[in-house]
Amino acid sequence: MDQVASQPTYKNLFAYREFRAIFIAQALSAGGDMLAKVAVSILVFDRTGSALLAAAAFAISYLPGIIGGPFLATIADRAPWRTTLVRCDLARAALIAIVALPHIPLPIALFLLFAVALLSAPFEAARSALLPTVLPGDTYVLGVTVGNVTYQLSQVLGFAAGGAIVAALSARGALLLDAATFALSAFFLWRYVAKRPAPTRQHVRTTIWHDTLSGLRLIAGHSVLRRIVLLAWCASAFGFAHEGIAAPFAEALNRGPATAGLLLASAPLGMVIGGLSLGRFVKPAHRLLAAPYLAVTACLSLVPIGLGLPLVGILFCLMISGAAMSFMLPINAAFNQMLPSNYRGRAAGVVIAGLMAGQGLAILLAGALANRFHPAGVISLSGAIGTGVTLISLATWPTVEEITTPITISQPNEPEIAFSAGTQ
Repeated sequence: MDQVASQPTYKNLFAYREFRAIFIAQALSAGGDMLAKVAVSILVFDRTGSALLAAAAFAISYLPGIIGGPFLATIADRAPWRTTLVRCDLARAALIAIVALPHIPLPIALFLLFAVALLSAPFEAARSALLPTVLPGDTYVLGVTVGNVTYQLSQVLGFAAGGAIVAALSARGALLLDAATFALSAFFLWRYVAKRPAPTRQHVRTTIWHDTLSGLRLIAGHSVLRRIVLLAWCASAFGFAHEGIAAPFAEALNRGPATAGLLLASAPLGMVIGGLSLGRFVKPAHRLLAAPYLAVTACLSLVPIGLGLPLVGILFCLMISGAAMSFMLPINAAFNQMLPSNYRGRAAGVVIAGLMAGQGLAILLAGALANRFHPAGVISLSGAIGTGVTLISLATWPTVEEITTPITISQPNEPEIAFSAGTQ
């Protein structure tokens, strides 16, 4: 590991060779994920002409996180971290390459995509576990911040470039390029990340099923946690439902795959801008107070899309929605700070499963409606329902003091696992 100054800066951060490799691998993997979502959605829509099936192909990446993510993440504790990262990337590269084969039956392609999404859980768990070992002290905090920004920017570039790449190379060509990004990610991790032994268990842990249920009981039984989580679940479900119908929406606008990519990239771009603005110009207490208002704005800004706006107006509305959705960042931090460290992992599993379930179901419903109605109207309806639901939070939102008061529970110590409130 390279030696850097004690006061961390971005220059110090990237002086660590292993972090540079992890950073590049994350960018490649995340960008590849977004590229695959665009390519598969367009491929399914071209072959079937069904907005519902196109939305289902997009939403299938959410399902593994709901039913298997918390369980598969434990793989990261049973093998060396580098080994888990490399194997997951190589397996995803192989599976995506198979999906790109000509004339592969659609059910098999969707099953393989499901398997690809399953592998994201152990990959992300191993990456998160490895970072504190690679980055000491406050440099780790800076590394996590860079990782979050990298993911959002990968969404923007992956979605925006995805449409253009599909238009230039075809959906199968884009999938082969996606497979190459996973293979390249595996190479950087294998070549530049040091080999370490598998993490050892220093105490007896309860079962994952027990931890998941205890996390659910904690959130359901604590009014402040419950209100924070419900706001995040509702806003993300109705605010991101449009992602699954980007391909049919682009066709309804008499445009091609490149436009579908722009429609998908607008909200993540807005979230990057909104997140940076909140962190730079808004005081911490005000961020928490503004959360329900931003949640309402995220949904309300989708309503005008049903008024027949031109493409630039649609993209602007989507970007405003994404910027307002950045309210998830401060409430995510507050949520983690409220919890005892030995409950963060199990609570994370519950929250992430709820986020993915809500977004996946909303995308499927939007796809079903887009089969019968214009996609612009479906997006507007989703925004209107989301606005009504999130308005309730204005009257029930907890005070800053309530949100910043830590919860104390007497339990055995467990490793700390942070969760991210981004939609992916």
